[in-house]
Amino acid sequence: MTLSQSIPRALALFLVSAASAFAQQPATTVPTPDTVGRVQARGVVSCGVSPGTEGFAVPTTDGQYKGLDADVCRAVAAAVLGDANKVKYVPVTPLNRFPSLQSGEIDIMVMEVTYTFARDAGLGIDFTGINYIDGQGFMVPKKSKITSVKQLNGASICTNPGSASELNMADFFRQNKMTYKPVLIERREELVAAYLNGRCDAYTSDKVLLEITRTKSFPSPDQHVVLPETISKEAYSPTVRHGDNRWADIVRWSVWVMMEAEEQGITSATIDQAKTSTNPTQQRLAGATGDFGKLLGLRQSWSYDIIKQVGNYAESFDRNLAPLGFSRGVNKLWKDGGLLYSPAFR
Repeated sequence: MTLSQSIPRALALFLVSAASAFAQQPATTVPTPDTVGRVQARGVVSCGVSPGTEGFAVPTTDGQYKGLDADVCRAVAAAVLGDANKVKYVPVTPLNRFPSLQSGEIDIMVMEVTYTFARDAGLGIDFTGINYIDGQGFMVPKKSKITSVKQLNGASICTNPGSASELNMADFFRQNKMTYKPVLIERREELVAAYLNGRCDAYTSDKVLLEITRTKSFPSPDQHVVLPETISKEAYSPTVRHGDNRWADIVRWSVWVMMEAEEQGITSATIDQAKTSTNPTQQRLAGATGDFGKLLGLRQSWSYDIIKQVGNYAESFDRNLAPLGFSRGVNKLWKDGGLLYSPAFR
């Protein structure tokens, strides 16, 4: 047999062997994602939230939660189940929040999770509609006389492990050729105690969280200051598992319905009047015209139920963050000079 004859024969034997080996492997199937179906069968939305962050997600005496994040959970429940109260709140931490979502323990995560490239592309999760925008800052004791982040060279700084704050801090100090000692503590109560007890010279997190911590958790809030610099962009967005497009669409449009309702001047008290409005967008939001519910596999009244039971974005903000002293700032609608924006509801 010549060399030219042996090569085809060897190749044929290899292909037969490979095919045989492949045929002996157990068949595997990837189930079609259907979070909507599971939620409807279960009758409740499992929503991962912060264990307790004033203004965003705080447990109430009846076992529910209140806050800007809790309202997103409620909006999704109203859209999918017709009842904003059909939510099971699952407290998650910076270290277990992504595994809880990836494993299916929760259907959606709504907490102060920053929308980043690496998370979106590398964690098997999808971000949806942005519901709050902030930036990272630093807090120090007033007695330190520190007035700028640039004075923190060599400082020990408290923050959460596995958070965007930890990574942003590393980038900032490296970029500015400064050194620091990270003090990484997962539980918020322990982190606050460490800062107050002097284990770290500064505390870093998103500015809204620093202000909430300072005013709600410190015995002498006026003895601490948040420094003026903002070192990052922090866009919060509800997250879902990657690959379930219908569920992701429902979550993002539930957020956008609340923003669009504010833009249209519709509130929980006036949504019924929108049914007979001459404004086509208002009619669609009220479920009087269009076929938008069908496009999501939901009832025609899905957006009406969100607005009626939860309210528009301004109502949620005024109910949860305004009482803490926060103004809308960049979280105004685009038409009012802010950054929040809903795509066209048509």
